[in-house]
Amino acid sequence: MTHRTWSIGELAAGTGIAVKTLRYYSDSGLLPVAERSSGGHRRYGPEAWERIGLIRRLRALDTPIATVARVASGEQALGDFVATELDAVEEQLTQLRWRQATLRALDDCVDGERLRRLEILARVQRLPQARRTLTDHWYRELPAEMPKRRLDLMVAMLSPEPSHDPSPAAALAYAEIHVLVSTPGFTRWTGDHSEEMRDAPAFYGEIDEAAALTAAAVRAGLPPGPGEAVDAFVSAHARARRESDTPAFRRFLHALVSRSSGFDPRLRRYWGLLDTVTGGRSLNMTAAHAWLTDGLSLSITDTSPRA
Repeated sequence: MTHRTWSIGELAAGTGIAVKTLRYYSDSGLLPVAERSSGGHRRYGPEAWERIGLIRRLRALDTPIATVARVASGEQALGDFVATELDAVEEQLTQLRWRQATLRALDDCVDGERLRRLEILARVQRLPQARRTLTDHWYRELPAEMPKRRLDLMVAMLSPEPSHDPSPAAALAYAEIHVLVSTPGFTRWTGDHSEEMRDAPAFYGEIDEAAALTAAAVRAGLPPGPGEAVDAFVSAHARARRESDTPAFRRFLHALVSRSSGFDPRLRRYWGLLDTVTGGRSLNMTAAHAWLTDGLSLSITDTSPRA
């Protein structure tokens, strides 16, 4: 083409887009008008061809006209549009994968169990709301004297982000967790015996160190026994009670943690379900507590000198 402007009919012939559609684009402000002819007809310049190409490519992605208009006008950068659309697609895919996992969990059981699963799985189909149910529960239930940083870490551990691609077992376990937290009286947190702590922030700081050492030992598959993790655990409790780390105190502490077992039985089940939900990526606090209890017991009979 050698002329500098084109009629709407010429644009239609050159692009294969119907005149009616091009007129709609023009009326919507998507196609810039270069000038008008002596008869009052709109004429379009070279930029119209580029704009039509952009519109066509965006519409091929099922992009709404309003969004096309923002991108075409420069109100929204193309990169921002891509990022926003990608986030939306990822969210849709997550919802579809959850639906798929839910249907597979419902398919792989007998009728009576299918009805039970349907009732509980229906609770976790709106994922952001389902996670808020868990986080709200734990912010209410965990001890108020717990330092905020530790509180946030514990809540994150107890209410993990749902998987973007869950197995049927993981989806079902996530639903079972919601059943537990909705049970009346679930749960009083007793793992740290915090009501006996005289200096809660210092205690929680030291117990975090013991927890980190225990987590490393459990993940490494080390058997329970005397060592840094047990020593840090005892030290935290001894300092909080203004006691010394003596064999007598270790026997007292072992009796205390053995008697309480640290957790409501339903909370034990909760940690087991979290294992399934996270694929074992989070530390099972029930296993860690048992490891420490056994290690503490063995340390009482250990006769080696302590630093």
